[in-house]
Amino acid sequence: MYSFLSLIGLIIVGFSSLYITRLIDKGNNYTLLGEEAPFLSINGIKYRDLNKNGKLDIYEDKNQTINNRIDDLISKMTIEEKAGSMFITMIGVDQDGGLMEAPSFSDPFSFLMESSSKMLLVKKMNHFNIRAAHPKEIMLKWYNSIQKIGEKTRLGIPITIASDPRHGVKNEFGTSIYTPYFSKWPSALGFGAIGDSSLVKEHGDIVRQEYKAIGIKLALGPMADIATEPRWTRVNGTFGEDAKTNARLTAAYIRGIQGDSIGKHSVAAMVKHFPGSGPVEDGKDTHFPPGNQSYKGGNFEHHLIPFEAAFDVNVASVMPFYSIAKGITGKDVGGSYNKEIITGLLRERYNFDGIICSDWGLVTDIKILGKLFKPASAHGVEHLSTEERLERLITAGGDLIGGESLSVLLSKLIYSKKIKEERIDESLRRIMREKFRLGLFDVPYLDEKGLAVFNNPESIKKGIEAQKKSLVLLKNKNNILPLDLKTKIYLHGFQNISETKFKVTSIEKADIIIAKLKSPKGEGVEAKSLMQKLLEGGRLDYTKKQLDELIPIFKSKPTVVVVSLQRPAILTEINNASHAMIADFDVSDDIIFELIFGDFSPTGKLPLQLPSSMESVYEQYEDVPFDLKNALYQYGHGLTYE
Repeated sequence: MYSFLSLIGLIIVGFSSLYITRLIDKGNNYTLLGEEAPFLSINGIKYRDLNKNGKLDIYEDKNQTINNRIDDLISKMTIEEKAGSMFITMIGVDQDGGLMEAPSFSDPFSFLMESSSKMLLVKKMNHFNIRAAHPKEIMLKWYNSIQKIGEKTRLGIPITIASDPRHGVKNEFGTSIYTPYFSKWPSALGFGAIGDSSLVKEHGDIVRQEYKAIGIKLALGPMADIATEPRWTRVNGTFGEDAKTNARLTAAYIRGIQGDSIGKHSVAAMVKHFPGSGPVEDGKDTHFPPGNQSYKGGNFEHHLIPFEAAFDVNVASVMPFYSIAKGITGKDVGGSYNKEIITGLLRERYNFDGIICSDWGLVTDIKILGKLFKPASAHGVEHLSTEERLERLITAGGDLIGGESLSVLLSKLIYSKKIKEERIDESLRRIMREKFRLGLFDVPYLDEKGLAVFNNPESIKKGIEAQKKSLVLLKNKNNILPLDLKTKIYLHGFQNISETKFKVTSIEKADIIIAKLKSPKGEGVEAKSLMQKLLEGGRLDYTKKQLDELIPIFKSKPTVVVVSLQRPAILTEINNASHAMIADFDVSDDIIFELIFGDFSPTGKLPLQLPSSMESVYEQYEDVPFDLKNALYQYGHGLTYE
């Protein structure tokens, strides 16, 4: 008890000290701000005088070509401003819509972040990703506030805001961010189960509208990875196991979110994780060491197919994988450190001239109050210093460095000539080109009228349509489904289902059991950090303890099992004990019950194989699709009502 109280005391003291220090720093940081940018009126046209010098510079002139504007801007930037533009990391959003200067217990991620004013004004950064999902009015207020800070900097460079996916149904921690006022759609795997590129393009267009309304101009997606390794914890973010389907849907999403070309109407897409993170060795998440990809089947080229589709539709940005592509290149180093992948493959083979942005946290460890949250994903370069890692990333050919804010160190490397300023200017041309194309230099602010997009009934309707189409009926013994409306049901495992007149309180009174299961996760994982505990997948089968609890229940009455598939779970015993099974790809429970009671007929098809045993998983090759022996259900399987 004494030790526990001592720990709490240390946390309180540490937090208080950090809070006070941040507030003092805030006052110093804001002295670096200049004035608002006045407007210049020339021949009846208004221009923003971003550097406040009383004349129209080329980069401020919207009538100039983008190349001319870029050249002029870069010529005016200091080394510190250039270095700051090379980083993107998380930034906090206060609950009142202000800039977050100190961490808050209401937002655990805030303990991973530096103060906003330090990153903006001291480190000269102008790219950030956000995880906050405050009310839309608050998010809009914050966005306009941070753009006002950008305007008051020396050159008035606007801020680019990025986000991971926000259109999911479930309010759970993960790589997606639950945002209640966004329209609700199934997971990427759910879109793979539908296979309709037109619907995916419509989804991308709706994502574009809703992102833009709160200032998000860069989407950290789509994932073009092919889910050939069933143990991988990120399977749920892919379109599934088939390369051609993934290619079609990847291209469709990019066309929807960017448009035919990138302009003021667009949200830029960042396709990931090049050259395909699906075949992770032994299914181990490559945020963490050893971070290897496995190509036992010699199938490296196969994983490039969806990325080639992304290049064909002019995707704006690419994020390489964390991994070491074992045996593929001359040096066994992580993707963003690998010049053969970044310069050789992306720049030279594919002639990609968009932004290459590393995945998050490749250079420094992430700690919370002194405890390791995530070690640096510096695979193959662990022996290098922070300075050497940074130099290696830029030498490899990347532009933006994710999850880091090392602009002061990068400035020193440029001043010392260890990194040539001309090399930084190459990246700045790509980085600033995207800001100009997105219209951020000319019209960075948003109006509350744009928030009306969140009340669009057509967007809500389309999301519901997609959820319905994504559900896959795996089994329907004796056509037990759809259920008659008079059926008395006992619910097991449901958390958020609304009250229904068909529900009973005991199995004995029920005609049917309807059970909800999640994909197994975490068994057999030896986690060395908090983040690894959250992300590592582990085995795909349920434990003996879990099965001993579930199977007797399912055998006691006819049972319909709904399985939320984050990964290809092993369902052999559960399949044998149930009368019907439905694969759910993050669909709302109310819609699932509409299917069960026959309001609509299932049409989804499995976007991947489902293994029958862990032995078959161990025997398959991580880089080869459709190679599970004796699969319980094959790719493309899906029943409908007769």
